[in-house]
Amino acid sequence: MDIQENLPRLIYLCLLLVFVVWAFSGMRQKLSKSVRDLALWALIIGMLVIAYGFRDTLKRELMPGSATWSDMDSITLSRGPGRHFRATVDVNGVGIPFIVDTGATGIVLSLEDAERIGIDPDTLAFSGRASTANGVVETAPVRLETIEFGPFSDTNVRAHVNGGRLDDSLLGMSYLNRFSKLEIAGDRMILHR
Repeated sequence: MDIQENLPRLIYLCLLLVFVVWAFSGMRQKLSKSVRDLALWALIIGMLVIAYGFRDTLKRELMPGSATWSDMDSITLSRGPGRHFRATVDVNGVGIPFIVDTGATGIVLSLEDAERIGIDPDTLAFSGRASTANGVVETAPVRLETIEFGPFSDTNVRAHVNGGRLDDSLLGMSYLNRFSKLEIAGDRMILHR
C-alpha cells in the first residue's frame, strides 16, 4: 500500500471525521445523552477500523526504519533516522537492532549486543582485522545459533564481534546474500527470498 495512492482516501476520511464531529457538536443540545454516547462509540470504532486498514502505511510513516512483510517471501524496510535502513532481528531469541548495511561484508555485532545474546567477550579470540570508517578494529569470529528476520529463520550463521566501539550492529552482505533479490526504491528496501 503506497501512501501516495491512498492519500486522497485518507484526506477524505479525515474530512468526513471533521464533518461528523462538527455535526454532532452542533446538535449537542438536541440529542439525548445516550444517543450522543452511542454515536461517539460508533465514531471511535469506525476510526479504529480505518486505522487498522491503514496499519502498514501508518507503521511505515510513524515508525520509520521498521520492517513489514505482507507475504512469506519478502520484507520491506523503510529508511529511518540518518537515512539508514534499520531492522530488529531476533538473534538467539533476543531482539537486536541492526543497520542493514550493503557496504558491510558480514554480520558484525557490537560487544554489547554480543553480551545480550549470551556471548562472553572475555572468551573470544580477536584474531581478525577489519577496516571501518573509524579505522582498523579487531574482530572475533562467532557462530549464531539462530537468526529470525520476519518470516525467515536461519541457523548456524557466521558473524563477527567488533572489538572496538560500534554503536549499531551491522547486518551485512553475508546475510543479505541469502535473499534472492534486494531492491532499493526511494525510501524502501525490499528483500525477496
